[in-house]
Amino acid sequence: MSKIRNVLVGVIAGALLAGGGAAAAWWSLRASQGDEATLLREQAQRHPPRYVSLEKVIVMLRREPGDPRSHYMAVDLVFKTVEKWERVTREHLPMLRSVAVRALSTLTPEKARAMSVDDLAAEIGRAYFESYAAENREKPFTEVMIGKLIIE
Repeated sequence: MSKIRNVLVGVIAGALLAGGGAAAAWWSLRASQGDEATLLREQAQRHPPRYVSLEKVIVMLRREPGDPRSHYMAVDLVFKTVEKWERVTREHLPMLRSVAVRALSTLTPEKARAMSVDDLAAEIGRAYFESYAAENREKPFTEVMIGKLIIE
């Protein structure tokens, strides 16, 4: 009986030690994640974002069957970046214009009008992601935003 009791006490002690170790690891991980968030906030304050504008991107929208008129969209884009990548983003503006035109020219006027500004920005952002991924290059900006939008 004492042999079974010793084994049982050993198993319980091992389980308690393992549980305590897991709890300590979990607590340490949570504390380090909190430290990371604080560090990111501090870096953002020290290195505020930079914004690079791409103005007057004019796109002829796809015609609906039977619609004799041409419809256009004009959009000003703003790229959120950091100082380190600002120059590279500016150098990429001609390519960024081309990718935006290619992505938006597939829209019909009705579909473009039905989309929100956020939806349009997400559509353009997807096109940029795919373009940079196809070329195996890093995007020099973190976000694309729409500064102005006109659909005629």
